[in-house]
Amino acid sequence: MKPEVAAANALESVLEARPGESVLIVCDDVREEVGRAFAKGAMSLGLWTRLLILKTSPDEFRTEVPPQLVEMINAPHAPDIFINILRGPAQETPFRIKIIKLETRKRRSRLGHCPGITMDMLTEGALSLTREENADMQEKARNLLALLQDVETVHVTAPGGTDFTLSVKGRTWFTDTAIDWKTMKWMNLPTGEVLVGPVETSMNGVLVADVAAGGIGPLKTPITIKVENGKVVDVQSDDKEILKVVLDTQATDKMAKYVGEFAFGLNPRARLVEEFLECEKVSAIHVAFGNNMDYPGVTANNSATHQDFLVDRPTVEVTYSDGRKRIVMRDGELVL
Repeated sequence: MKPEVAAANALESVLEARPGESVLIVCDDVREEVGRAFAKGAMSLGLWTRLLILKTSPDEFRTEVPPQLVEMINAPHAPDIFINILRGPAQETPFRIKIIKLETRKRRSRLGHCPGITMDMLTEGALSLTREENADMQEKARNLLALLQDVETVHVTAPGGTDFTLSVKGRTWFTDTAIDWKTMKWMNLPTGEVLVGPVETSMNGVLVADVAAGGIGPLKTPITIKVENGKVVDVQSDDKEILKVVLDTQATDKMAKYVGEFAFGLNPRARLVEEFLECEKVSAIHVAFGNNMDYPGVTANNSATHQDFLVDRPTVEVTYSDGRKRIVMRDGELVL
């Protein structure tokens, strides 16, 4: 698929962009080619389009939002839509969270956030969806959301050794496959998740990430994470470099070790690639530790970071408030 066509499809199908609206595309210079594809796609839809290129130092990680971007975000007439085309290292997660908070705090603008996006995501990966494929994925998400209403607990097992439970009682399930006009919620692009912010002190058991991890990418060596009362108490991996990245991320602040997200992936074109942004949309589940404050409903994890871990071939059993149980995913395949 032509990248500008894929970008236009995402803008129209997911963020519901319409002719005459305005969009600001914020782009690291190392992702300029992707930024220009989005700009071209936006203009083809009749959007007033601005592209801001940020100079990127490969040897440094950003911590603060550039002044010129702060000025654009706070302008009297803010854009209707923001698109963030950014690098994806775990070390810049706090910086990216700051940008998201600035762009969404007035609750008037929609946001497509793309940390780690690559051109091939638009041409052949999780962003290369036609309008019809986007509609099919949105319908699947709505059906899954219907099944998850009134669920109180989730139990996940997998061949790699994963076995944990967590509570979602009183929490709100939602999907990133379509804009929620009530909350004006932002979403990552590409989309393809149904997710929830679990009760932060509820997760117990072992999570074995044997596919990919946020800020790291595909894994050759599993990461084993032991969790008690929602908090990570032990992390093990034979790959010492990967272990250091995880431990450093979880040392960001107190809440970085607490569970912040549980999610199903359902994008039919998602692949296992270097960038976790696409990996997390494959048909599986992932769990994140860290921030969930921008999720709808009740949430309580205000960490400055957020790191995801993907589990291969999971089976997910949910328990409803009346005690009924149901398997909604078996060996990585949704059971709708």
